[in-house]
Amino acid sequence: MSRRYDSRTTIFSPEGRLYQVEYAMEAIGNAGSAIGILSKDGVVLIGEKKVTSKLLQTSTSAEKMYKIDDHVACAVAGIMSDANILINTARVQAQRYTFMYQEPMPVEQLVQSLCDTKQGYTQFGGLRPFGVSFLFAGWDKNFGFQLYMSDPSGNYGGWKAAAIGANNQAAQSILKQDYKDDGTREEAVQLALKVLSKTMDSTSLTSEKLELSEVYLTPSGTVKYHVHSPDSLSKLLVKHGVTQPAAESS
Repeated sequence: MSRRYDSRTTIFSPEGRLYQVEYAMEAIGNAGSAIGILSKDGVVLIGEKKVTSKLLQTSTSAEKMYKIDDHVACAVAGIMSDANILINTARVQAQRYTFMYQEPMPVEQLVQSLCDTKQGYTQFGGLRPFGVSFLFAGWDKNFGFQLYMSDPSGNYGGWKAAAIGANNQAAQSILKQDYKDDGTREEAVQLALKVLSKTMDSTSLTSEKLELSEVYLTPSGTVKYHVHSPDSLSKLLVKHGVTQPAAESS
């Protein structure tokens, strides 16, 4: 049945579905997973880097985590080239707002403006939806720390803990069981590592396969976005007991 209705994003099927948009969401299901967890003193984002080949030069810059403004960052799952376009759009919008009003852009307003762009690509003929999902982590004076998830349809929602990408259903069910409302940032990091270690396709967690970042307030009250270095990640993995010794090559 779907074959007759999935040639364009602008055609509804008789059941009221937009197949092209659903297929875009399926594409994200094969991407490296990302998890976001909200805590009382910050937001934690963690992402799985998929190493496709041993010959590939590992990127020194972040692959899954991007800073949008001083107070907002995001984790990405899906087609990276699509993500780069949207991240650049978000950065420009955040700077325009700051230039115009002399204060940081409220997090939800930034997410909403980006989702408006995504929605446009599901409604006009000849355009393909962006094959990317985002987790936005940020802080503003109105609502404090916030975590939002958005998908190719242009929908977004505020979450306490969310997972996107491969095995997101399994990750979401573990988060549902183990998430605590008043947890600290350290507990959120521990939970994020635990969830990723259980849902990742590869057997052992190592710092090369992970990216971890946090958004929190410094004692002086400024918002800080911090990406953990590989050394710091290795120590955290050992500390929380989720790392497994690499199998000895015979």
